[in-house]
Amino acid sequence: MIAPLLAVLAISHPAAAQSAPVIAPVAPATPSRWTVSGSLRVRAETLAGQFRPRFAEHDDVLFTRATLAVGYDAGRVRFGTELYDSRAFGQDPLSSVGTSEVNGLELTQAFADIDLGDDGYSVLRLGRMTMDVGSKRLVSRQNFRNTTNSYTGARLQTPLGGGNLTAFWVMPQYRLPDDRAGVEGHAVEWDRESTDLQFFGASWVGALDDRATTLEIYGYGLNEQDDPALQTRDRRLLTPGFRLRRGPRAGRVDFELEAAGQVGTARRTAAVADTRDLDVGAWFMHAEVGRTFDRVWKPRLAVQYDHASGDEGGDHYARFDPLFGARRFEFGPAGLYGPVSRQNLRSPGARVEVRPSRRFEAMVMYRGLWLDSPTDALGLTLVADPSGRSGRFAGQQIEARARYALRPDGVWLEVGAARLFKGRVLTDAPGAPDTGDTVYGYADVTVAF
Repeated sequence: MIAPLLAVLAISHPAAAQSAPVIAPVAPATPSRWTVSGSLRVRAETLAGQFRPRFAEHDDVLFTRATLAVGYDAGRVRFGTELYDSRAFGQDPLSSVGTSEVNGLELTQAFADIDLGDDGYSVLRLGRMTMDVGSKRLVSRQNFRNTTNSYTGARLQTPLGGGNLTAFWVMPQYRLPDDRAGVEGHAVEWDRESTDLQFFGASWVGALDDRATTLEIYGYGLNEQDDPALQTRDRRLLTPGFRLRRGPRAGRVDFELEAAGQVGTARRTAAVADTRDLDVGAWFMHAEVGRTFDRVWKPRLAVQYDHASGDEGGDHYARFDPLFGARRFEFGPAGLYGPVSRQNLRSPGARVEVRPSRRFEAMVMYRGLWLDSPTDALGLTLVADPSGRSGRFAGQQIEARARYALRPDGVWLEVGAARLFKGRVLTDAPGAPDTGDTVYGYADVTVAF
């Protein structure tokens, strides 16, 4: 039972600011209009001391993911398709495994890229696609997670004003099946899109000073309403933001500052009886400063701070919505773990990274976890104290990861672990599981071709 990582089509333009290494397929020996690539990944995960209420205290799962991508270059028009097959085996009957981990035999991409000029820099993509935009904190393809985000619509990438513009209008896919029997039985059911969920926006990135520093300005919109098959929170959100970044380089200081606000309307829950539209006022920010030392192991030390608003009840809704962003690269592994997200959070942290060789890299990170609002839940823990008497301190998290290339041309071994030292919020709040600290580990092997 083997399964994959990303198959990134050679015919697509590279996304800016990748936060995790992408395993590239081996280049063909001779030029061809056809490209075929794929990946296989198998991952074992274990978790003890569950932090979520009503889920298994201990869980051991084997995840597999396989991808296959085929592209055809017809000149000014290029075509691409990609299949994903994501499965889980051995989970507890009360496991947290769901549609974020299981999606059997899904067509995640089927698109046409059209060159709009003779220089090849302006490209319009039409069809079903995955997307990484900017930092990937709000729009991401997903990598660590066993399934990915997919969208149907249009995306334009073009030079503009000395920088690069990405603009899109898409309908995000609803992953199916979404019922317990379908997930556990690996039922194959095509994901669907609907005009009842529309996502659109634009991001412009340009270089400053010596071109080592970049500025990104963006705005994203989300329109959602109930449909016959799904009850929603009827979100109407506008999320403007910016990102200023100087990337890591040996012998110098790097930094990053990203912030976004969020306005619009939404309902507090998706319950049928909840028909009250609330004004939204939410925000998030990420600040980081690091330095890479010019030594053999290229050590990088960084400190960072993340803050995302939480809801305090009443006539306004203030919990930040992270849209379709990735979180593993900042907040720890997903899968069976993943308590922290860009929601109701105040979190300082420190990170150490080393890269002794092109084939080996490792990282250790520490985070303190506090609530922005003492009456709202931390991230995805599902634990909240409506009275606020449990305070703000949710605990501490430490994680470690190591990655080694068994073969430089696309065979990787990765291992990682995390421990959540639960604070008062996660032990004393009503409904908090009495399970002790959460301990998590994983190991996977990925083959790309």
